[in-house]
This record gives sequence, C-alpha cells and structure tokens, in this order.
Amino acid sequence: MSAGAETVLLVEDEDSFVEALTVGLAAEGFRVEVARDGVEALEQFDAIDPDVVLLDLMLPKLSGLDVCRELRQRSEVPIVVVTAKSAEVDVVVVLEMGADDYVTKPYRLREVVARIRAVLRRRGGEAGRPAPDDDRVHQVGEVRLDSDRHEVAVSGEPLDLPLKEFELLRLLLANPGHVMTRSLLIDRVWGHDYVGDTKTLDVHIKRLRAKLEPDPANPTRILTVRGVGYKYAD
Repeated sequence: MSAGAETVLLVEDEDSFVEALTVGLAAEGFRVEVARDGVEALEQFDAIDPDVVLLDLMLPKLSGLDVCRELRQRSEVPIVVVTAKSAEVDVVVVLEMGADDYVTKPYRLREVVARIRAVLRRRGGEAGRPAPDDDRVHQVGEVRLDSDRHEVAVSGEPLDLPLKEFELLRLLLANPGHVMTRSLLIDRVWGHDYVGDTKTLDVHIKRLRAKLEPDPANPTRILTVRGVGYKYAD
C-alpha cells in the first residue's frame, strides 16, 4: 500500500464485516481505520480526517443516521452507507441525510469498492478539500457544463439557462446515474429554509427537459425515479 493511499473510515460493529472489509479494502490499496460505534466514529473522523466514510446504519451508542447527519454538518466528505434494509423509504432517508451512496447487506466486496471509488471521483478524490479545476466542468454525453464560466453547451451549441435551472443541471451532471432525491435537490438549489412545495422543482425539471431532450415527452437524459427523485442517465 502506497504512502499516498486514500483513507477509509470504516464504521461497523460486527467483527465479521470489520475483518473482511479491512482485509479487502487494504488489498485494493486503501488505508483502513475502524470505529465500532457512533460516538467513536465522530472522534475518529476528527482525528484522522478520512477521504471517505463507509458507515453502517445499525450502530451502538449513536445511530448511523445521526452520525451521517453530524458528519455532513462538519464536512463534505463522501459517505457510503451500509444498511441491512432495502426498502425504498430507507434509501430516501439515507440520501436526504446527506449520504452520497449506499449498499445493502449482504454485499460483495467488489460492489463496495466500486461505490467508494465512484464517490471519490464525484467529490474530486479529496474529501473536505477544494476539488481540482476539472471538477468544475461536467460533461455527460453531448451535454457540457462549465461552472466557472456559467456556460452550458449541447453538442457544442451554447444554451442559456436561468440560475436555478443551471444549478439543477450542475447537480445532476455531477452525479450521473446517481439518484438525487427531491428533497436533496430542493435543499441544494433553493436552500434548507425553502417553504414552497415540490411543484417548483417539477416545473424547473420540465423546462430543463424542454431545452435538453431530443424528445421532452420521452426523456432519455433527465430521468424520473418514481417516488424518489431524478437522475441524469449515465
């Protein structure tokens, strides 16, 4: 393992999972630090400043959801939640608490590693630090967005977007294939104190589709995930 290996804070209280993940992640080139309860997780986070957190939801002393909420208030560190629950409502809650992604038990090591690497790429590889310049430019297929220049182009043709539509598109393009909940999009674009209804979001998505989709009635770029939110096709 190289000296520059990225650090995973593994928050898990089951010995079998701790052992398997510690060995498996180390073999993939990660440095692994372990916390076995929610309180220790917060202490370890402050002490080691990890690059990514792999967080089990069912923890002693402090729940994984509470840990996730607290970490998100402190940092933009990527968080991948591990849960034994697979119900849609649980997934929504996890994402709304600020997690970047999730895996459900039982899982394969390959899946965990892939999701860790994916969130690290989306966050520019270094948690809590400014992303590199190219992280300000997002391109998926024929759609390209430059945050610094506030420019959008489709197949090389410039497209003017109002600020809210631009911010929505930026979030979606930065997370291709990743479901963005309706609450998360509203919080990020309109703010946590927004008191309107979600129809505002739907209207802005409809306007974006009218400008981006070859056939807005049958979108292939901005997709609806029924009961959850939206995602940009990967």
